[in-house]
Amino acid sequence: MNIDCKKNSIFNFGWLFVLCVGLVQCNTKKAEQVTDTLTSGTIHISVDESFKPIMDEQIKVFEGSNPGATIIPHYKSEAACLNDIFNDSITKMVIVTRGLTRKEEKYFKESLNYFPRWDELATDAIAIVVNKKSKDTIFTLQRLQQQLTGLMGKKQQVIFDGLNATSTVRFAIDSILKGAKFDTGVVRAVKNSQAVLDYVAANDNAIGLVGISWIGNPEDTTQVKMLQQLKMVYVKCEYCSDSPYVKPTQYGIMTKRYPLIRGLYYILKENYSGLGSGFLNFLQYERGQLIFRRAYLGPSKIGFGIRNVKINEKLAK
Repeated sequence: MNIDCKKNSIFNFGWLFVLCVGLVQCNTKKAEQVTDTLTSGTIHISVDESFKPIMDEQIKVFEGSNPGATIIPHYKSEAACLNDIFNDSITKMVIVTRGLTRKEEKYFKESLNYFPRWDELATDAIAIVVNKKSKDTIFTLQRLQQQLTGLMGKKQQVIFDGLNATSTVRFAIDSILKGAKFDTGVVRAVKNSQAVLDYVAANDNAIGLVGISWIGNPEDTTQVKMLQQLKMVYVKCEYCSDSPYVKPTQYGIMTKRYPLIRGLYYILKENYSGLGSGFLNFLQYERGQLIFRRAYLGPSKIGFGIRNVKINEKLAK
């Protein structure tokens, strides 16, 4: 059989040229999709609404240090944030109160061919607030459970930042009720955390549950003003030898003496060194961790020492 070598070579070169052009176009298309770097560009993140005050501050400082960077936060319920990281290609990061399960990691590995990064950034607490006129400022977990299930009557209403799929509701179900069910005649949902504070401030018999970053910073003038209308209650430390009643102060959070604590987690869906990675680096290293500390949360990535100090109150003559 005779073979036309010249014709065959031209044929093979033609296919090789088409293949090379195709690869260049694919690589160009891929390169065009990546428009951000560690310190520049624009990304969208979804944030659990109960963390809004602290995350607003983190974004403000990060953008101030990186003028070319824009972080666009979308504040919503925890379930909505998790839905975004699974189903919304534009969402690069979420800030929620838990990491990924093994089943969820497997899903990402199979669908994206890589595992998103996730870890705890800080320790948060849920504060219980009552009206300024209320004398009911001592709680136990058992009493709170009885309150939520209606065993203490319906005179006092317990106010949440939404009944469906918020992290505060999930915490109450998992860590307080432990299998029991809400009494819907006692529990009331409002729009968000600020609405919880406003409702309790306006109603003498209301009890509200909110993330501590909304009410626990004594250096925030807005929060100090709100505390003129509200009180944070004490909750009994169940494991402490002297069984003290503890407020959600930073010391109580970091030593876990305050029982209503939870983690603040990130989940980052980015497999290149983009702005999501840059913002994460900021959050987990010194500057971001100091911002968590100054907001009176417990930083999880950098250990800030807690020391017992004896104060000599005797004044010198």
